[in-house]
Amino acid sequence: MNAKQTKLTEFGREVKKRLVDKNMTQVELAALIGCNKQYIHKILTGERSGKKYIWEISRILGIDIAA
Repeated sequence: MNAKQTKLTEFGREVKKRLVDKNMTQVELAALIGCNKQYIHKILTGERSGKKYIWEISRILGIDIAA
């Protein structure tokens, strides 16, 4: 087990909240946008910028992001 805890970014916390609200998993979200769940996790923790997917994630989950 990995002892290192990763912190979610502000966007990551909002995505997690919306996933719970929509009863959706990171795996389901990843399938909808065409990546894997590990990449979603990296976006949510800030390990990757996810520029290619941010707008699509936001659209699917109804998150309003600044341009």
